[in-house]
Amino acid sequence: MLKTVLILLYNCYLQARVVRRPPTVICYICGREYGTTSISIHEPQCLKKWHQENDMLSKRLRRPEPKKPEVNPVQAKGFYDLDALNEAAWISAQNQLVPCDICGRTFLPDRLIVHQKSCKPKPAT
Repeated sequence: MLKTVLILLYNCYLQARVVRRPPTVICYICGREYGTTSISIHEPQCLKKWHQENDMLSKRLRRPEPKKPEVNPVQAKGFYDLDALNEAAWISAQNQLVPCDICGRTFLPDRLIVHQKSCKPKPAT
């Protein structure tokens, strides 16, 4: 009985020590995680950087501007489902990737140029 109580107390101690990460939001442009307050600062800067990088690409690699995914509030108070918002943002960020004409792997357009310099077609068997 005493052993069971000690085990329960120890388990409670371990659970109390678990540190919860603050909630994060995924950027729909770059796919990185940011805090819920810093995402509003990051997104305009990320979009500006995206435009600068996109304008430097050749015409065939240029992409349309990414659109912020729309997620409907799930509660009457207007709160958003953070998981659904992050899922939509992740999909949007992944849609920015461009496939390699040779191997089919996907890259950001500026990285695709570097990749294609070393990508070789698979030998026919």
